[in-house]
Amino acid sequence: MLEYIGDIFHHFVDPKKRVFLGYIVLSIAIALFWLVFFKKKALKSAIFKVFDKKILLSGSAISDYKMFLINRVLMLVLSPYLLTQLAVATFFYYSLLSLPLSGLISFLSDTPTIVVATLFTFVFFTFDDFTKYWVHRWMHKWPVLWALHKVHHSAETLNPITVYRTHPLEGILFSLRGAFSQGTVISTFFFIFGDKVDLVTILGVNFLVFSFHVAGSNLRHSHIDIKYWVWLEKILISPAQHQLHHSLDERHYDKNFGAALAIWDWIFGSLHHSEDIDNLKLGVEDNDFDPKSITELYLKPLKEILDIISESLSSFKSLNKIFKI
Repeated sequence: MLEYIGDIFHHFVDPKKRVFLGYIVLSIAIALFWLVFFKKKALKSAIFKVFDKKILLSGSAISDYKMFLINRVLMLVLSPYLLTQLAVATFFYYSLLSLPLSGLISFLSDTPTIVVATLFTFVFFTFDDFTKYWVHRWMHKWPVLWALHKVHHSAETLNPITVYRTHPLEGILFSLRGAFSQGTVISTFFFIFGDKVDLVTILGVNFLVFSFHVAGSNLRHSHIDIKYWVWLEKILISPAQHQLHHSLDERHYDKNFGAALAIWDWIFGSLHHSEDIDNLKLGVEDNDFDPKSITELYLKPLKEILDIISESLSSFKSLNKIFKI
């Protein structure tokens, strides 16, 4: 039982996870630095701002904490049955073996190991972030997926644990996304470069992922609106940009889908730079949706999906009748 409880809270001691305590402590330090040196607040005032009870103990935040526990238990049960990175990598690797690409492999066989490792680290991070962007964008655009993703956007306040405020079905979709994107990159590099493939890591974490978390990734789900220079916000998503993504203001709808990189938003027209906005209103506009009810957070999306499917089937039947006539 103690081991199982440890597994539930393992993310807080795992440097591969965003909520690793080391990253959270660094995020707090960055927030205090921002408030004191850029917002010109007194240190005491900055501390009260960071640890604002109205935010961290709000009804929305309490729901986040409950969903963290429930979702961790569910994923521990479901994870062994999901498609894995290894399975995807193996499938694509053997698929590549069947292609006449021996000339390419021979041409690249002399590539120095350090070049391969650097390239692999960069492509692994970039392609994974690229797929996160598109799945996240689809979550907003497709009604069936929005029914799930709405759970995350129902948060009325933001804190680092809000990242776990997701419907389990969305969690499964993102796990499958990760297995696909990472497995594809791994199989391709091993096919081309063989045993030269390696990952540049710190504490066992992709160097670029580690840098992203050390730079305050947890502040994206927070009330500390740190902004970057305009040019940098075209490359990296600032905390303030992601907070705008959660905004109820129509100007911010369907903006800033990027996880770490803003270049995808810039390229595909969904970029919105940070703004000087106080008391940003967050959540979703749905009078029938209680963002603090755990029951509704888990069950209402399922009902909405069934309703959407039912309406689609009804429309399909109506079309059949029309064409028969």
